[in-house]
Amino acid sequence: MSKAATTTYTVEPPSDAENASRSTARASFQVDDSPPSEDGQAQGLTKSVLLKLASAAFSFFVSGVNDGSIGALIPHIIRDYGVTTAIVSALYAASFVGWLSAALSNTHLNHRLDLGAMMVLGAAFQVVAHALRAWPTPPFGLFITTFWFASIGQAFQDTQANTYVATEKGLTVHRWLGFIHAMYMAGCLVAPFAASPIASSPSGDGSSQWYLFYTVPLGLGVANLALAMVAFRDTFCLRPHVRALDPGTVAPEKSASALIKETLTTRSVWVISLFFFFHLGVCVTAGGWVVEYLVDVRDGDLRQMGYVPAGFSGGCLLGRLLLPDPTHKFGERRMIFIYCLFCLAFQLVFWLVPNIIAASVAISFLGFFLGPFFATALGVGTRLFPPDIRSTALPFLFVFAQLGGSLFPIVTGILGAHVGVSVLQPVLVGLISASAIVWVFVPQPQTKRE
Repeated sequence: MSKAATTTYTVEPPSDAENASRSTARASFQVDDSPPSEDGQAQGLTKSVLLKLASAAFSFFVSGVNDGSIGALIPHIIRDYGVTTAIVSALYAASFVGWLSAALSNTHLNHRLDLGAMMVLGAAFQVVAHALRAWPTPPFGLFITTFWFASIGQAFQDTQANTYVATEKGLTVHRWLGFIHAMYMAGCLVAPFAASPIASSPSGDGSSQWYLFYTVPLGLGVANLALAMVAFRDTFCLRPHVRALDPGTVAPEKSASALIKETLTTRSVWVISLFFFFHLGVCVTAGGWVVEYLVDVRDGDLRQMGYVPAGFSGGCLLGRLLLPDPTHKFGERRMIFIYCLFCLAFQLVFWLVPNIIAASVAISFLGFFLGPFFATALGVGTRLFPPDIRSTALPFLFVFAQLGGSLFPIVTGILGAHVGVSVLQPVLVGLISASAIVWVFVPQPQTKRE
């Protein structure tokens, strides 16, 4: 890493009133290295903190409603547009480009926009995406483009929400990260129950009206935007400039380029990113293609199979709510390995038992044991990464996760167009195995000393 320049900077000291008004805003980016005590935890949960946590959790719920509907809608989209599984996979590519765009711009925007402004910007992008979808069969190219808008909005909100929860003083981080990520799965759980009935209700000419579903996330997106504006109103602003004066006593903040360079040279960032790459590949591939698999390979009824992703999402939801404490108690490294073994076992049941009911139960348990992976790895990464690169490293993790969540569904779709959707099964087995192997190389976080 390059050394800091010798020129020193200083900031004009703010008045006492300005310090008071900005105290909450600064808290979101201050890291308390000591473990939170019960008293500290109680003191930290002020009304302001609770409102911010509610906004962070709701933003994940809205993202889950968007993502959890894809598996139920894909069969209708394929038939309505008359495209193949390979072509419809373009929506996953558009999602990845959105996350990549966010990763490239997030650090630069963080130098200009405060926490609340970034949360509101992310919510606004998602409102635009759903507004462009909620009209009769939008042009296929426009429909694919909306996934870019939705993904970049999710990326901005997810990054800021994770950073806030992981660094807010007085919180039991593993529990609150588990909670907000459980809200994402709650969104994925309810989405098929809204998407399947709407998409299965024919119009006057007998065609599907799947596009009407997007009025649901549109309404939720407007609520998400309003809640972010209220909860994070104290940081809904531009960041103050740091200006150069005569040699002073305060060193300047690192530039965006320096933070990106430091992030890319940190080994733990790459290892955990690779874990997310395979993990989200499992989740999105399973959730996105299970309906088409059950309809095409197991001869299931499309109107009924649309609800199967809800079982997977419900399993993930329970896993994220019930497993964080035992995972934290018995050790993240040990427990993730054990969960991987359970995942492989239930995945093999899904593959080898030719029964739709058994498959539905197996994929629900698969979701249950996959549930704590994301928040656990995120908590480990937060402890491993230097504090000054966390807001840069988190988007990088999410981009790698979304790369896996985009690449493997695309590969599955392309292979499915040539050899059949049954290719889903070996793909899932390989991804779960790869997740376990990469976890071996994740460094053990150092225990913090008081």
